[in-house]
Amino acid sequence: MDIRLINIGFGNIVSAGRVVAIVSPESAPIKRIISDARDRGQLIDATYGRRTRAVIIMDSNHVVLSAIQPETVANRFMINEQ
Repeated sequence: MDIRLINIGFGNIVSAGRVVAIVSPESAPIKRIISDARDRGQLIDATYGRRTRAVIIMDSNHVVLSAIQPETVANRFMINEQ
């Protein structure tokens, strides 16, 4: 079993196989997803106090906030798949 890990900024890492979506936090539905995850206790804030630029939705319904751009996370995801 090969576990691939993706750096989401500031030394924080998520398992690539568990990522469902990488989205921008700008839209109202994504803001609702973040709020609901916070209420459920399934929000992981990996921004280190910086502005949230990417929201990573995991298959376990956890929501991870990252301070790097969604495109950057996606590029790291694609590089790691090769």
